[in-house]
Amino acid sequence: MLIAEIFHSLQGEGTLAGVPSVFVRTSGCNLRCVWCDTSYASWTPEGTVRSVAAIVAEVLRHPTRHVVLTGGEPMIAPDIHALAAELRQLGRHITIETAATIAPAGIACDLASLSPKLLNSAPAAGEHAAWRRRHEATRWQPDVVRAWLDQGPWQLKFVVAQPDDVDELEAMLAKLGRDVPRHQVLLMPEGVDAAGLRQRSAWLAEICRERGYRFASRLQIELYGHRRGT
Repeated sequence: MLIAEIFHSLQGEGTLAGVPSVFVRTSGCNLRCVWCDTSYASWTPEGTVRSVAAIVAEVLRHPTRHVVLTGGEPMIAPDIHALAAELRQLGRHITIETAATIAPAGIACDLASLSPKLLNSAPAAGEHAAWRRRHEATRWQPDVVRAWLDQGPWQLKFVVAQPDDVDELEAMLAKLGRDVPRHQVLLMPEGVDAAGLRQRSAWLAEICRERGYRFASRLQIELYGHRRGT
């Protein structure tokens, strides 16, 4: 597998925010979000090819049972199922952070962190016309999301850039035909700097309070700023 980085930090997003975790970031993605904060794993994939055994050995160096498989899009990585199975056998808690465009197919997972992409994620049509077409054709796969919801524990996490985004995500949720408790739907402000996050958080927190969604901060930005390995 092409691995962009493996690091030990605190989970910064979602229901496990603050939990010490080892992050295994695969390189490569089937989407191209305009606001992607890990372009080195998506727009310009880079990293080192590592075997499952080498990855597991690196994970075991760190004193935590929580492992996060992230990307890029980890579900397109070769041997991702084998890696998850090995980590499960070793007693690790596995979170998979995915855009939910690829079905789980029984992958070992203790928490599926599903982040379907909204219209705000689309790359610019003029500069990236081909990728925009591919992105728009791929970013929302309700059948795939349903497969993840049916497989096991999950959270839905949406990146919100403007208030109208909430109406869009509510329309998407309605199409799932599943009981989706609002406290399992996390709304996270878009941004990679503390000032921008604070500005969006002010109105997004109020929307969460009024509509019953869970507000999700980006703890890693608050603690470390926007940099790799955090």
